[in-house]
Amino acid sequence: MAGRLRRAWKSFDWDAMNRLHEKGLIENPVGKAKSVLFTEDGLKESERLFQKLFAKDS
Repeated sequence: MAGRLRRAWKSFDWDAMNRLHEKGLIENPVGKAKSVLFTEDGLKESERLFQKLFAKDS
């Protein structure tokens, strides 16, 4: 998956971030970094939801 964006800003609600981490969609959000890494499953799910919600049907 080289070259694919795998980070998101973590200025979201901490409870929401913890739920995403518990579901295995992001790496542990605790730390000083201003962003969080998606797991492979989280990246796939984010792409699926983006297509469902924002892509035009062909």
